[in-house]
Amino acid sequence: MSRLYFHLHDGVDTLLDHDGVELSPGQVPGRALTEARAIIADEALHGRIDLRQRIDVHDGEGRIVYSLSFPDAVTIVPPVDGGG
Repeated sequence: MSRLYFHLHDGVDTLLDHDGVELSPGQVPGRALTEARAIIADEALHGRIDLRQRIDVHDGEGRIVYSLSFPDAVTIVPPVDGGG
């Protein structure tokens, strides 16, 4: 287990995770996906989803060990033309 930091980027600013969390390498993708979807869900409740965001997971040395772009966290199903 290692302490990993989940930093949120929106293309302009970065929200740093100063606390981190202890995870095994195999847990990182699932945790990043859960975090991204929680942010997307909260944004949907407020009527605006920003898919420019990503989560970069850094190790204690500051190296990126995993990255997840928000468009990769969800599947967007467009409406069918003519369907109501």
